[in-house]
Amino acid sequence: MKTHQPRQMSLIAFLQAQNCTNYVGSWRHPGSMNDFMTPEYYQRIARTLEDGLFDMAFFDDRLAMPDIYGHDHRETVANGVRAVKMDPTPILMAMAAATTHLGLGATYSTTYYEPFHVARLYATLDLMTKGRVAWNVVTSLNDSEAANFGRDEHMEHDLRYDRADEFMEVVMGHWDTWEDDALIIDKASGRFADPDKVHRLDHVGKFFKSRGPLPVPRSRQGHPVILQAGMSGRGMTFAARWAELVFAAYPNLAAGRKQYAALKQSFTDAGRNPDEIKIAPAVKVVIGESEAQAQDKLALTASTARPIDALALLCEVLNVDFSTRPYELPFTDAELAAVSWHSLRDRVIQVTGKRNPSVRDFVEGSGRGTVNEGPNFVGTASQVVDQMEEWFNGACDGFVIQAMQTPGTYEDFVRLVVPELQRRGLFRTRYTGETLRDTLGLARPQPGAWKHQPLQARAVVAGAA
Repeated sequence: MKTHQPRQMSLIAFLQAQNCTNYVGSWRHPGSMNDFMTPEYYQRIARTLEDGLFDMAFFDDRLAMPDIYGHDHRETVANGVRAVKMDPTPILMAMAAATTHLGLGATYSTTYYEPFHVARLYATLDLMTKGRVAWNVVTSLNDSEAANFGRDEHMEHDLRYDRADEFMEVVMGHWDTWEDDALIIDKASGRFADPDKVHRLDHVGKFFKSRGPLPVPRSRQGHPVILQAGMSGRGMTFAARWAELVFAAYPNLAAGRKQYAALKQSFTDAGRNPDEIKIAPAVKVVIGESEAQAQDKLALTASTARPIDALALLCEVLNVDFSTRPYELPFTDAELAAVSWHSLRDRVIQVTGKRNPSVRDFVEGSGRGTVNEGPNFVGTASQVVDQMEEWFNGACDGFVIQAMQTPGTYEDFVRLVVPELQRRGLFRTRYTGETLRDTLGLARPQPGAWKHQPLQARAVVAGAA
């Protein structure tokens, strides 16, 4: 007789292959280490996360340094506003060499790469890590990225997602070209593999042509886990079709519960089982042995922020130059429609209550570049877990933990918060499988299963009340 397993949360560490964490001021923090261009830096974090039984370490990425503000990179370089941006995929391999169970995810763009390249790269990464890799699918953000790839401007928002849908069809098709039992490797007979079980793709579509077959067999987890973070209406439609783990951005618990329900419904409308897709919001966590110590840590972290951080990051993600615009001048409807990151725009409108926000409203309403961006869980381990447990009840399936400084944030979390989560039965006490899918509780995908998903799921407005 099977016993019912209590629901347990997933934990993902939000990392950057750069000079700071998601919080730009982290590099200025006296406790942050500055050897971020060495493998030891990332391996140190990886071992800490695996000691804490985290599901995965995940890398966000951009394909240009923030230089939209003033159309110049000088402020970014002078102030260290994510000025260093390395390719995260080789860093995954360095972390894989130092760990055994930790999942490893990285971002790659469907706008500026080719499907065959991504399919082969991630299939190989998955084999070399014995099934621990995830791909975060993005459509990229701005004209600076376009310029680095020989384009004059960034592709329009919804068109990027149309391209991304076809990109996914090509990648998934390549990942399906080898059947699971195609390899024979019989030296006596000289038979290496069954050619009837290796298939060409022969894709011809609006955006791509790709023949195949992919010269990389399937891994033990079938194919890498698919991550996605698009929270605009079109982005959520894309996530409903493809994502296995969705990164969310909630301004507060009430909004999170509504968005969680909307996302789960979108999976149902796409013909998928909503219980088989994880949703994890990003949160900042500051832990102390006492509440006063935690508040002191938060105050120290907040003091490292600079005004240029917010301005440079907002210009980067909105694809708009704020440098010559009056601070209080509202954006027109046409200007708002043209910004790159729709979900951030919509969140600022929701938070400020202004249909046409100004630069000031974007800075203050988004909290970008400060400790006020997104929810903060601050306090003792017990107080932090109280908040996590409340959110876990109807707003998420786990959390993306953002570091205020490295490696200290993750060391504090593993030392203080993980034991409290385990004491309450909310988190695992050991890894029980071999692959990332095992850790996340996701089924191994069957070849071709993605073809049965409807082309478009019902669009959901992010953060709808």
